[in-house]
Amino acid sequence: MALPTLQSDVKLPPYDEKEKSSPRDSLDNEKAIPTEGVLGIDTEVEEVYTEGPRLIDLGDDGKERPIESDSDYSLRLISLEDDTTLPIFTFRTWFLGLGLSCFGAVLGQIFIDVSVLFIQIISYILGKALEEVLPGPSPSARLQTSDNWFWRFLNPSPFNIKEHVAITIMSSTASLSAKAISIFAAQDLYYNVRPNAGVGIFTLIATQLIGYGMAGILRKFLVYPTFAIYPQVIPTVQLFDALHRGQEAVAQKKRLKFFWMVFGAIFVWEWFPEYIAPTLTGISVFCLANQKSPWFTRIFGGAAGNEGLGAFSICLDWVYVGSGGGSIGALFTPLSTQLSLYAGCAVCMIAFCATYASNTWNAQNFPFLTQLLFFENGTEYDQLAILNDNLELDYEKLEKVGLPWYASSQLLFKISRTMYIGAAITHFLIWHGPKMWSILKSRTECMDPHYIKMKVYKEVSNWVYLGLFVVCAGIGIGTCYAAKSGLPAWATIVALIFAWFFVPVIGTLNATVGYAPSVEVMVQMIGGAVVPGKPVANMYFSAYGYNPVIQSYKLMQDLKIGQYTKLPPRTTFTVQMIGTVIGGLLNYVIMATVISSQREILRAVQGTNVWSGQQVQSFNSAAIAWGALGKPLYATGTRYGFVPYMLLVGLGFPIPFWLLHRWFPKFGFQHVFTPILVAELGYLAVGINSSIFTTFCLAVFSQYYLRKYRATWFRKYK
Repeated sequence: MALPTLQSDVKLPPYDEKEKSSPRDSLDNEKAIPTEGVLGIDTEVEEVYTEGPRLIDLGDDGKERPIESDSDYSLRLISLEDDTTLPIFTFRTWFLGLGLSCFGAVLGQIFIDVSVLFIQIISYILGKALEEVLPGPSPSARLQTSDNWFWRFLNPSPFNIKEHVAITIMSSTASLSAKAISIFAAQDLYYNVRPNAGVGIFTLIATQLIGYGMAGILRKFLVYPTFAIYPQVIPTVQLFDALHRGQEAVAQKKRLKFFWMVFGAIFVWEWFPEYIAPTLTGISVFCLANQKSPWFTRIFGGAAGNEGLGAFSICLDWVYVGSGGGSIGALFTPLSTQLSLYAGCAVCMIAFCATYASNTWNAQNFPFLTQLLFFENGTEYDQLAILNDNLELDYEKLEKVGLPWYASSQLLFKISRTMYIGAAITHFLIWHGPKMWSILKSRTECMDPHYIKMKVYKEVSNWVYLGLFVVCAGIGIGTCYAAKSGLPAWATIVALIFAWFFVPVIGTLNATVGYAPSVEVMVQMIGGAVVPGKPVANMYFSAYGYNPVIQSYKLMQDLKIGQYTKLPPRTTFTVQMIGTVIGGLLNYVIMATVISSQREILRAVQGTNVWSGQQVQSFNSAAIAWGALGKPLYATGTRYGFVPYMLLVGLGFPIPFWLLHRWFPKFGFQHVFTPILVAELGYLAVGINSSIFTTFCLAVFSQYYLRKYRATWFRKYK
């Protein structure tokens, strides 16, 4: 079987014995990275790919080098293969895409976000089933496209990778709960206000789609180039590859067999921690040894929400440990990212315990971990008692009631997330600013090999993305007035300006290191300064200043999946839009149903193992603190007046590490991601924390031992 030459297919420079360059050299006009390797091809993978084989970088010892650079990710983990004749918008695509979108949206709103892996597997099984049961040409004839339009739509060929990718993007997008849902839930639970359904639905559409316009305009910087690897999508792309390409090859059969064995084991096992034995979510030897000590529970507990910090706890629930069900996935997020996060967690544990033990900020008057506001005596703060009939701050009532207090853990969370914004800005400027500037002023085309392969497909015009942004901005301004949010049009525009500022900063972190901490605290702080005394207005300000940031990098991730799998950009954009609208509509319906039936549980501090109102509680508390009480609580000289100044501290935090790297380039200071480190100083302030230690151990095993010492195995089965 003939293979194309490496030079013609991948556009790599020829190997030079003197320079000893390798395919890890950057492919987008960046400075080459010298190595001591030679270039080879995995003979097993040769059987899989007849076009665009994945490359192997061999060292002098004959062993494969670890995956390290952006080019390693792009060429050694991802195939360049593409078949432009594959049908995409078939009956199978629409039937499974819409059906799983509804399923994911309902399930995601009731419980937790449905993982992309689950959607990917179930859509593949159902797609293969439809391939067999739907009427159509005979199996042999399906290898060729039918001339009849009906059969081309109904069942034209074997279920293919592009149908599968389109279904997965549509349904996984729908399964993510819309951020604006927290606004409506908080208004209902804490203000006894139920927004009009029409206003709610259009607000959802505007807040969910407006970020897509931003992402599309910035895709030249954060999707096309090789350095934008998006580590979190690599396993997803590799699974598409394993399920659809080279089914007869020995190496591919091994990968599929390994995958199905692991998948089956996890599927069977997850019934135990989820339903049969929930205690497997968190096992703490220390808590079992001393069940009467509150301090043991605070430090080593964590199997329930807001129970403890989870130090050295063992978590046997894969949802929390390895699959990316939480903030990161231990098996795919780079080790440097995870070590920065866990270093922040270690400091977080010390800081939480120290402030509570020393009774700093009257910490012992309140629960150790909680998102609620309190009176100084520890009772829950009555936020309606300080608002007038228009849900705005009444200073006379505030003088009688008094200012609320935070639990020390929640205050430290706000401090860390404020520092993070400053650190992210500085990190972006000193580490990525020159690269972004070179892309902006460059008139040469991006030379990423995957992008070059995608040039055969029509792109979505920048005008379409800009038009989407303008239309959604107009809807957003209108619904803010219709909902009587108290947020004027000019303030909505200010929120969108800040969103535009944060998208490239956070998007760059997400694209390069695979992690994007929240900027919500900073947006809420800005909203409190822009529209003071109005908690509901602050919620809407957050929806238009923060939610577009999330949605933009979600779309960029999906555009990158499309680039890696060769799904046409217009298809990616279409299924993303449809999934978002379906998800938003069903989110609203489910939210109203759940609140009416679980109202008291959603208002409780801990909730149950099924229902929890922690997210809405935190969102509402922040709206009160920043929106209604921003000036009394955070003005200079007040109780929490130092919190806004943490932004300045964060601005300076990355500089010492940057200077140390300049002075000592071999010591690895460039691998300390300071925005992540400072952001996670409050990481354990909410939720189930029993997975922290187990995830850390798995990360070291996967991203250090396997990546470094079992490079071939890591590449094949990652």
